[in-house]
Amino acid sequence: MSIRIANSCLNCESFQLNETCSIHHVKVSEKYTCNNFEMKKTIKNDASCSDCFRLEGPSCAHPKKAAPEMLCSHWAPQIASA
Repeated sequence: MSIRIANSCLNCESFQLNETCSIHHVKVSEKYTCNNFEMKKTIKNDASCSDCFRLEGPSCAHPKKAAPEMLCSHWAPQIASA
């Protein structure tokens, strides 16, 4: 079985911090993908709460437990600045 990153909105260049698509101008989530999908150019191997865009936000699954070294199944990478 191969392991790969899903072609979901969370891994797309068009995904914005407010959980909207900059192409389609609609609210999206990790459950969506489309034909305009463009993979983010950078992938970090040091995934943790400290580089998750949900940290300290309303969509954080574990707001009282989140810590810099923690990683959970709800992790979503920060948007890379160009």
